[in-house]
Amino acid sequence: MPKVKVNGVELFYKESGHGPQTIVFSHGLLMDHSMFEAQRAAFEGRYRVIAYDHRGQGQSQDPGHGQDMDTLTTDAATLIQALNAAPCHFVGLSMGGVVGMRLAARRPALVRTLTLMNTGPDREPWSNRLRYGLLAQLVRVVGTAPFTGTAVKALFGEATRRNPERKAMLAEWTAKLRGRPRNVAHALMGVLTRREVGPDELRSINCPTLVIAGEDDTSRPPRDSERLASFIPKARLVRIPGSGHSSSLEAPEAVTAAILDLLTTSAGEPESRSGDPVIR
Repeated sequence: MPKVKVNGVELFYKESGHGPQTIVFSHGLLMDHSMFEAQRAAFEGRYRVIAYDHRGQGQSQDPGHGQDMDTLTTDAATLIQALNAAPCHFVGLSMGGVVGMRLAARRPALVRTLTLMNTGPDREPWSNRLRYGLLAQLVRVVGTAPFTGTAVKALFGEATRRNPERKAMLAEWTAKLRGRPRNVAHALMGVLTRREVGPDELRSINCPTLVIAGEDDTSRPPRDSERLASFIPKARLVRIPGSGHSSSLEAPEAVTAAILDLLTTSAGEPESRSGDPVIR
């Protein structure tokens, strides 16, 4: 599987498809590049598609440092340049969205459009920093297995957890979460201790932007997405019913359709034409 050395670390990425434009997918905490497989299948017929793992997560190298959001943003920028993907359509979920908004504000030449899913610009509330900071310390000692149930409830909405059609998907990701290495605690602390992206920086984002909110998301409630979208000049908010924090997995068709609308609208193209991605 391909890896590229950027910013002093080897990052795993999966690439498929072809086309004059590239979509880059950036995953959330405790997840990996494969959370965007449904979107890859839909878009790779017309776009070059790249999904990567953040340092210390998935199949990327863990150098033991650099899990803060600014370093992850530099990783993303360097990866985009190294793979000749600029300017790309950048899609980030949760932690990947935190990277995305920094990237679009600070390295605008690298981003053609921006999709932010279930994310927000603010610092983590002190109550969460206290609660999950303790959890991170425990994960360093005993791993993620004892806390898998907590993670599943945080990452997937109640409607998804009760839906028989999502049972196989949930079982797959529950097993992945249970098997995460203890060093994932560093990534958790990177999210907890992140600095805010202030209103002035958000207002500087000038590319067409889609903000997606899962209506069942308890980790990042829709009001956070509404506030985020209010600061970005060219942002449009889409709320997805029945979806929690992992919208690309819980409502893949709705997410793909929303991204497709952003891409075609921003390019001034009709929304339906031969060669468009197939919504599965």
